Amino acid sequence: MYGLYEDEEILIKAVKKVRAEGLKIHDCYTPFPVHGLDDAMGLRMTKLHSAGFIFGATGTLTALSFILWITTNNYPINYGGKPYLSLPSWIPITFELTVLFASVGMFLTYLYLNRLAPGMKSEIIDERTTCHMFAMTFEIDDHTTDAKKAEIRKVLSDSGAVEIHEKEL
Repeated sequence: MYGLYEDEEILIKAVKKVRAEGLKIHDCYTPFPVHGLDDAMGLRMTKLHSAGFIFGATGTLTALSFILWITTNNYPINYGGKPYLSLPSWIPITFELTVLFASVGMFLTYLYLNRLAPGMKSEIIDERTTCHMFAMTFEIDDHTTDAKKAEIRKVLSDSGAVEIHEKEL
């Protein structure tokens, strides 16, 4: 079940009101980023930055181990008595591989988590949410009582929803 709103300010006030009523909001859909909506919905911070750190650390370890293997086992060359383990000369390639692994890994993770990867079917609740309308959705199933549905409809209409619909996804 979802309710459509015409303005982002009305949506934010509606989200706060619905959460105060004790109802669990499934998601909100907006045509553009709405500042403050995440806080109003009570969402936690994303873990994408943690994934970026892990991908970057993987890039660093890959660069250091590959260079160490090349200079000591695969193709050891003695350059005027310099040591095989020369970290300062490895900094540029290590930095580049760290950035490459972190950026590509975060990009692919973002695509997967937001269902934007090629071949993944996106679910659009209402075509108007991609243009000018805002939607607040609730998850209902076969076990949801008619009284609960009526309560959700009443809260949506009281909070300023211009349309209320049920749609199966």
